[in-house]
Amino acid sequence: MANNTISLRSLLENEKLNGINFLDWFRNLRIVIKHERKEYVIKVSIMNEPGANTPKADKDKFKKHMDDILDVGSLMLATMTLELQKQHEDMVTYEMIQNLKVI
Repeated sequence: MANNTISLRSLLENEKLNGINFLDWFRNLRIVIKHERKEYVIKVSIMNEPGANTPKADKDKFKKHMDDILDVGSLMLATMTLELQKQHEDMVTYEMIQNLKVI
């Protein structure tokens, strides 16, 4: 899977998001993260952090969600122009997408 992931990610590296190419960039982003089974992180906001008495399965689900947010968010930032990176570096994936849709 690593080779497929690397080659798919090249879709995003070929043309960084510059503000005017959002639709093409977003289409390519969805292709990549759908393949990686992480598309859900651009569709939903952060899950509530589980409490101390939460079952381990729910804590594991939360950790995976947070890890996927970090992976996809880093990919998104790496494929943006420097100016857009600065505007979005403190946002999570869902917030980035919502903000980019209105730019």
